[in-house]
Amino acid sequence: MNFFDAQDNARRVTRRLLIAYVLATALIVAGVSLITGAALWQFGSINPTAVPSSFNNDLIGVMIVTAVLTTLLILGATFYKVARLSSGGGKVAVDMGGTLVSPDVQDPLRRRLRNVVEEMAIASGVPVPEIYVLEEEAGINAFAAGYTPGDAAVAVTRGALEILDRDELQGVIAHEFSHILNGDMRLNIRLMGILFGIMVLGLIGRVILRGSRHSVSSRRGKGAPVVLLIGLGLTVLGWIGVFFARLIKASVSRQREYLADASAVQFTRQTTGIANALKKIGGYSEGSLITAADPEEVAHMLFGMGRRLRGAFATHPPLTERILALDPSFKPSDYPSIDARERNRVSETSGPDASDDRLTRAFAAGGRQYLTEDIEDSVGQPDREHVLYAAGIRRAIPADLYDAAHSSELAYLLTVALLLDGRDDVQRRQLAICRDRLGSDRTAIVERLYAGLSDVGAEFRLPLLEVSFPALKNRPSAQLAFLEDLCSRLVNADGQVDLYEFCFSKILSVNLRQAASPGQQRARRRAPKQEVRRAALDLLAMLADYSAESPAARAAAFAAGTRTLPSWADGAEFSDRAVADTQRLDECLEILRILDGRGRRMLIRAVSAVAMHDRTLAIAEAELIRAVCATLDLPLPPILVHDASAG
Repeated sequence: MNFFDAQDNARRVTRRLLIAYVLATALIVAGVSLITGAALWQFGSINPTAVPSSFNNDLIGVMIVTAVLTTLLILGATFYKVARLSSGGGKVAVDMGGTLVSPDVQDPLRRRLRNVVEEMAIASGVPVPEIYVLEEEAGINAFAAGYTPGDAAVAVTRGALEILDRDELQGVIAHEFSHILNGDMRLNIRLMGILFGIMVLGLIGRVILRGSRHSVSSRRGKGAPVVLLIGLGLTVLGWIGVFFARLIKASVSRQREYLADASAVQFTRQTTGIANALKKIGGYSEGSLITAADPEEVAHMLFGMGRRLRGAFATHPPLTERILALDPSFKPSDYPSIDARERNRVSETSGPDASDDRLTRAFAAGGRQYLTEDIEDSVGQPDREHVLYAAGIRRAIPADLYDAAHSSELAYLLTVALLLDGRDDVQRRQLAICRDRLGSDRTAIVERLYAGLSDVGAEFRLPLLEVSFPALKNRPSAQLAFLEDLCSRLVNADGQVDLYEFCFSKILSVNLRQAASPGQQRARRRAPKQEVRRAALDLLAMLADYSAESPAARAAAFAAGTRTLPSWADGAEFSDRAVADTQRLDECLEILRILDGRGRRMLIRAVSAVAMHDRTLAIAEAELIRAVCATLDLPLPPILVHDASAG
């Protein structure tokens, strides 16, 4: 299943969940109303055949009020839970007892974890998530939480850190990144909200039952039997609702786990890493259990079963079945035996990044030239080459830039340096803006960082932004708003838009807003088909103008793109009037966000065709494609371009 299919599938599952939620809520509301009416009829003073003297004596009125209040209670509890969980993946990790891994961590196991997560983020084309360790958990487990890639967090247990080797840990992290890329995190949060909204009725019923039993035993209150019956009904209905909600949650989770396992194999191009991690869970005395925190709410988000559940309520497929899907020759007798003593030995002998030299050599060897269909198919689907390339990129980043990306203060200034133009006259204007807005001292740091950036290639710019993101997003919101404004000023310093700079600043803006308000999705404006067609053609014309020098080459590049969109581009011709300005480019990208999976796939095919009209793809063009994809919420891995100078 490719990225576009996975996203569409996640949306279909969400729609089915919404329908099931509405039906369940309607049935529960009807049940509560009937129970309330029956209790009042049997034990109360309401006579449904009499003319009511007031609203309180009207049985139908009471049932309507009960239905409204019950609906508001369920919806309110659901929205409260979703809003709380949508405050950021880090909040979920902290609630589970997670400890944030600092960027300058010295512990070799945690540094290895940070390196693996950063490599996977660079390979996937998404911001580096926050990284947490569940220090009190000895079992082997992990989860990804968040509402969007911009607010995601990855957490692993201490047991996973100490027992898994680098390849196994990479397989687990790849599994969690597949949840990030396939839209599972948002789906998981909605599942948790639905379960909580239905479960709250049962909790209220139990409270009412305890209170009513006290009233009956003390023989106080004529209405005690009514309250007792209502409390009993709420408890029964609540737990029936929870029963079916858990069934739905478990069923959805099992399907997504198989997909995540398969995606992890694609990421790493090896089955041994994730398969061996699963085997160690089966042979380890602690398994994948979560004991220091209640795993009920997050059970469907975990890498392994956080509690002992079987059958229809199991949130994960049986461990042996997952392993057999990866290693058909496996037998249950092959589970390794791992105890506490071996765990300590593994912890003591684990070293930092034992495979770094191999990864760096793979990066230095270069990549291969991608065809248009390769780019299209790799959206949201990094493979082993991307992971090796990302590891090499991370290792090849100069130490001063790498340290700056992990510093809260310097990451801010590094972001500014990443937007400086290479043309002297434009850069002078940009630096003047920096001095006016940042002061001379910090502008000097920006210049120093830019000098370091000048010594590395364009392919380092997006990875540096991705690595900087955790340090960047923790700055106060007022400073981040100031940074967005400053970046906009730098992009427009020469009165013309540099397409890459604009897309780069757009990526920054989108990710920061996701991190600040993850639960608030950007509204997708509706637009007529003709407007969408015009936006797509204008975007292709802007890309053609950027990637080709002569008028004939621009026309040829535009034609190459429009040939992939026959139903949209009949009779379309390249025109210099479409040369980019920031306002029109922003309008085009916002309009094109309404496209479904099929439409976005067609658009990426056309964008790639424009860039590759001459059958060559420069690094700057490749990074531009990635920037355009990122602005459209399409995580594109690094495009591995063959270096012709290397022979």
